[in-house]
Amino acid sequence: MKAFTTFNDVLANLKDVLLASITAWFDHRGASKGAALAFYTLFSLAPVLVLAIALAGYFFGVDAAQGRIVGEVKLMIGASGADIVQSMLLSARNPADGLIATLIATSLMLLGATTMFIELKESLDEIWAMPAKSKTHGVNRIAAKPSVIALMIRTRLLAFGIVLVLGFLLLISLVLSAVLGLLQHYLSGLFPNASVFFFVLSNLISIIIIIALFAVIFKMLPNVALSWGDVTTGAIFTAVLFGLGKYGIGVYLGNNTISSSFGAAGSVIALLLWIYYSSQIFFFGAEFTRQYALHFGSMKSIK
Repeated sequence: MKAFTTFNDVLANLKDVLLASITAWFDHRGASKGAALAFYTLFSLAPVLVLAIALAGYFFGVDAAQGRIVGEVKLMIGASGADIVQSMLLSARNPADGLIATLIATSLMLLGATTMFIELKESLDEIWAMPAKSKTHGVNRIAAKPSVIALMIRTRLLAFGIVLVLGFLLLISLVLSAVLGLLQHYLSGLFPNASVFFFVLSNLISIIIIIALFAVIFKMLPNVALSWGDVTTGAIFTAVLFGLGKYGIGVYLGNNTISSSFGAAGSVIALLLWIYYSSQIFFFGAEFTRQYALHFGSMKSIK
């Protein structure tokens, strides 16, 4: 009877957290944040993926890393969206002519790759209700410039660190996929159901990698101290929503007449819609993480 009561309490608490998350999502204009992030992501996507692929490709081969990315995109939004991403990657990877042009292209790539995460950080700071930066005027504003510049540099470096984490997780995914492929090749003849086991294991590893990425973003980007327990719980919840939403969005885009309605721009619109809906899921996961921390986690005492 006690266990049943405890289970009911857990459900009641979960209901409270979910309702609070929904309310906060509307209060923080989650839909508008998703639209802004989708816009920035569309222009930052190519440099982010190029840098991540370059890191993973250094150890595992650029073609293998790019093939893995394009394959995942194809599963989520279809062949047309994957073709758009592949074209973006090929264009971004074309070397510029001359040293000056190469340096300019590299600088713009780094700037573009971090812009998306800067926007993401500002949105997460607003979700966590961080106090606005103090405004300065006149002489005080001039004196404050070094600290402002230092803050901008630190923020860019933090965003670039997230890009490196993305590349590292891509590298791990490639290595584990190769190991699982070898094991499946050698064990498929000994165990008739080995392919099913490795299919489940491969999907489980993909989920764990997504959870790790969300946890790192929730931990590193917001200007607030969170425990790993808070961000891990929120990352698991967000990853589950992302997994469900990935197939739901894929079905919607697959059965929609976007391509025929927008003609040549249909593939780009489909990619933009996928990013937009995925952003909604991410921000709702961030709201859930905040409410969990306030109700049960490290910030319960300051609620």
